[in-house]
Amino acid sequence: MAALSAAVLAAGGLVATASSATAADTELARNGGFESALTGWSCTAGSGAVVGSPTHGGASALKATPAGSDNARCSQTVTVRPNSDYTLSGWVQGSYVHLGATGTGTTDVSTWTASAPSWQRLSTSFRTGASTTSVTIYTHGWYGTPAYHADDISLLGPGGDPVQLPAAPTGLRAGSPGSTSVPLSWTSSPGATGYHVYRGGTRVATVSGTSANVTGLAPSTAYSFQVSAVNDAGESPKSTAVSATTTAGGGSGGDLPAHALVGYLHASFANGSGYTRMADVPDSWDVINLAFGEPTSVTSGDIRFTLCPVAECPNVEPEADFKAAVRAKQAAGKKVLISIGGANGQVQLSTTAARDAFVSSVSKIIDDYGLDGLDIDFEGHSLSLNAGDTDFRNPTTPVIVNLISALKTLKAKYGSDFVLTMAPETFFVQLGYQFYGSGSFGGQDPRAGSYLPVIHAMRDDLTLLHVQDYNSGPIMGLDNQYHTMGGADFHIAMTDMLLTGFPVAGDQSRFFPALRPDQVAIGLPASTNAGNGHTAPAEVNKALDCLTRKADCGSYRTHGTWPSLRGLMTWSINWDRYSQWEFSKNFDAYRWS
Repeated sequence: MAALSAAVLAAGGLVATASSATAADTELARNGGFESALTGWSCTAGSGAVVGSPTHGGASALKATPAGSDNARCSQTVTVRPNSDYTLSGWVQGSYVHLGATGTGTTDVSTWTASAPSWQRLSTSFRTGASTTSVTIYTHGWYGTPAYHADDISLLGPGGDPVQLPAAPTGLRAGSPGSTSVPLSWTSSPGATGYHVYRGGTRVATVSGTSANVTGLAPSTAYSFQVSAVNDAGESPKSTAVSATTTAGGGSGGDLPAHALVGYLHASFANGSGYTRMADVPDSWDVINLAFGEPTSVTSGDIRFTLCPVAECPNVEPEADFKAAVRAKQAAGKKVLISIGGANGQVQLSTTAARDAFVSSVSKIIDDYGLDGLDIDFEGHSLSLNAGDTDFRNPTTPVIVNLISALKTLKAKYGSDFVLTMAPETFFVQLGYQFYGSGSFGGQDPRAGSYLPVIHAMRDDLTLLHVQDYNSGPIMGLDNQYHTMGGADFHIAMTDMLLTGFPVAGDQSRFFPALRPDQVAIGLPASTNAGNGHTAPAEVNKALDCLTRKADCGSYRTHGTWPSLRGLMTWSINWDRYSQWEFSKNFDAYRWS
C-alpha cells in the first residue's frame, strides 16, 4: 500500500483546502444523503447498496463493496457553469476511500483517506473550464479492500442552466418480431440521456440508445409498446404506441414435460463410472445428451462422434443397436441430442470456413443417428471476447459471431422441433454481472461472460439453458454477495440471475434480459465423484422449493417465483447409475406443486 499511497499523493494530493461557500452557491449533488436509495447514483458492477447503519446523517448511507478488479465506484453527473468555483465534500468510513470529480475542464481533483474507522469528512475544490457545463462526482474504495461507507456527499457552487425536459420520442416502430421478442427503434429526443421502454403501460427496460429488444414475451401474442425520454429534469410524456404480434413456434424444440430431467450419457468414452448402454437408460431421463462430439482440431470446426471403442468399453453395444435404442427413446417421448465440446473438446470457430464445417459435420451426426438436436458444452478456451468487444447485444469477436451464425443455420435447417440446449459454466454467464471480457481497461480474463452474447442471440430458439452450478469459484449474486457452490443458496442465487436478468459488468444500459423459466434448468453433479460442488438431495429440494414457490429460501431473497422452472440437469447419467440412481430418484420423488 506504500506504493499506492505515494502514487495517489503524487497524482491528486491530500485534502485540498476549500473556500467557504458563498450565498450564491447551490447544493448540486442529488440524493447526497442516500435517503432515496441509489436514485441519481450509478455504481460499477452492482457494487453499491443503501444501508440503515452506520449513517452519518439521516436514516441511510451508501455501502459499496470492491470485488476483483472493480473498486466500487459510485458516481453522478452534475450540471455546472463554466469558469466557476465548486466545493466537493462528503463523509466516509473505511479504508482507502476516495472522493473526487472528473470532467472539470481544468484539473480533475480527488482526495482520500487511508483509514477512517469512524466517520471522516473529505473535502476538495475545483474550478471549471471555459466550456464545462457538467462534471462527474464520485466516490470509490480500493481493490481487495472491504466495503466502505459514504454519506452526506455535497457539491456546492453555482448551478448550471436548468435542464429542460426532453420531448416525447417520435418514430417508434417495431421490427420483425420473434416468438418471444420484439425489436423496437425510434428517433432520438434532443437533450435525452436515456429512454424508458413500456409494454402495455409497464416499464420493462431502460436504454441509453434509440433501440431496444423486448424479450420474455409469449408466442402468438399481440403487444403494445411506448417509449419515453429521460434526463436530469425528469421523464417526457410517452410516445405514440406501436403494436406488434409475436410469431408462433420459437425455441421449444418439440414437446418436453413441464418439468424435465436432463442427463449426459458417456457415449464416446469411459471413465470410473463405467459405460451405460442407451437401452439401459431409465425412463426418468427426458433429455439425453450424448457426450461428446469433438473437433478434429481446435479451429477446424469439423466435429466427429463415434461410440466408445470396445477396447475401452467392453460392453458397448453395436452401432445398429445404439441407433435402435435412440429411436425407442424417441418413441417414448424422450429427446436425444449430440453434445459438442466438453472439458477436452475445445471448439473455436474463428473463421467462416470453420463455421461452415461445423454446420456440415454436426448435421451429418444428427442425420446419421436420427437425433433431436444439439447441446453446446463449450468449455475452457472455446469462447472468449476480443479487446473492444464490450456489448453482448452486438458482438464482434469472430468465434462468437460464427457460433451464433452456425446455430441459426442449424435451427433454420431443422425447424421448430429442433432442440437446442447449452451448458456453460458460471464463469461464462453469471460472472458477467461483474466482469465482461477483458474490461474497459484490459487485464481481465477475456472469457468472462463470453456465453452471454450467444445466449442472447439465440434466446428465441433456445430450448434449455442449464448452467453448470459446479466446478465453480464463488460468484456474486444480485444481492452483491458472493455465493459458494454445494448448497441450496448457490443454486437459488445463480438461477435467480437467469430469471431476473442483470446489468452486464454493472452497466445498467447493457442489461441482459431474463430468460423464460421454462428455458432454465439447474445443472448439478450427480454424485461426489462427478464433480466439485455436489449438492445433497435435501439441498436440491430446498432450492426448488424456493425458486418455484418461494419457500425455504434461507437468507437470499429471490426477485420472483417461477413454478414453471423447467427442471434439473446432471453430469451425468453414468455417475448417477454409479451412485445407485440417487439423483434421478430424488427428481422423480419431488413434488412440484
